[in-house]
Amino acid sequence: MRLEFVIIHDYPLVMTTTGIADLKARLSHYLRGVRRGGEVVVMDRDTPVARIVPYSATARELTIRRPRAGAAAPGAVRFPPPLALKRDVVELLLAERQTER
Repeated sequence: MRLEFVIIHDYPLVMTTTGIADLKARLSHYLRGVRRGGEVVVMDRDTPVARIVPYSATARELTIRRPRAGAAAPGAVRFPPPLALKRDVVELLLAERQTER
């Protein structure tokens, strides 16, 4: 666990970062901190992968709106033609995954 101090809008906030294994082992501890208004950033080998923030019933980050007039229905949109590749896509995917480990 690592604490980082962040200043947002002139208010100092403490942002906690932790690894996945530590989060699994001490989930209740981290959730208590989130309940008090804290924030937890989950790291996977020095790469942030998730952020746990307090729940707010009034906050709406997703806005649902109607499609524009004249827009095609989702089922009517045509897919682009498949690419003519000289290599197997699965082979490329496996090669990419091997380099990440």
